[in-house]
Amino acid sequence: MRFIFNGLPYSAALFAAAVTALAFMPAAVPGMSVHAQGDTQPSGREILERVEDNQRAVSDAAFNRIQLSSCRFGLQDNQITCAERPRVKALESVSINSGVDNRDTQSISIVLEPAAERGIGMLSYAYDDPERDNETWLYLSALGQVKRIASGNSDDNSESASLFGSEFTTEDQDTGKLEEYEIDILQHSTESGREVWVIETLPNAERARKTRYARTVQYIDKERFVVLRADMYDRQGREIKRLMASRIEQVNGVWTARSLTMMNLVANRLSNMALLEINSGIEVPENFLTPRTLTDVAFREAELSRIRAQVD
Repeated sequence: MRFIFNGLPYSAALFAAAVTALAFMPAAVPGMSVHAQGDTQPSGREILERVEDNQRAVSDAAFNRIQLSSCRFGLQDNQITCAERPRVKALESVSINSGVDNRDTQSISIVLEPAAERGIGMLSYAYDDPERDNETWLYLSALGQVKRIASGNSDDNSESASLFGSEFTTEDQDTGKLEEYEIDILQHSTESGREVWVIETLPNAERARKTRYARTVQYIDKERFVVLRADMYDRQGREIKRLMASRIEQVNGVWTARSLTMMNLVANRLSNMALLEINSGIEVPENFLTPRTLTDVAFREAELSRIRAQVD
């Protein structure tokens, strides 16, 4: 099956995550477990650690330009297609790594277009420590207000925040906190012609109170350590979302998914996140990734101009 998004065909076997769902050059993985056959193979936990390390490698000191498109989808001639004109937004994103061993990530994304939404921004702090909840602030320029968004809690029916009205949520962008999951390799398979590990993650009791996903199954490229596809299930065992990746390319030696599509299988909506530009090694002022950048337009534009000058 294939799907058509914004007039462009994509294989329906490709899907995957976040301003930063990415992958890496094959190399030895520290601490690999040894199977009974004598073959050295990484465990499910080691594989996901490798994937997350690669995500952090690409998100550190990075400035990206992004196109985010969303639409209601339908099935026509065995193709998944947009059933309406997609809503398209242009964004700029800046991120750095911080904390112990640079395992935390701070990022900010600002809407440039459409003009009516220019200046809407989202600031996120993702912590590796399972004892610290991730933090997100959303700025609505039309109201001039900053809203702090707490981690989701499935007990009170709250949900993770949508990324600028798309089918991606703040939870979909998270890294770290692997200690909060039971992780198992279900099988070795193929996806989009690539050999993959099929890995299942189940949240523990603490994490289950903060997530909508009772079970996630990820298809991870064995050579490139890229998540090619992820299926998310609710507590009734229904697949509710599917994430797929395409345009896997090397960026500074790191295999990277340049196009990410999230399908909401309940609402029949999809969003595509296209990384138009990926720039790393950027000098980011220490005080840029703070709530001030969301509300102080003059400060934000002055600092963004300095950042843009490093790549333009």
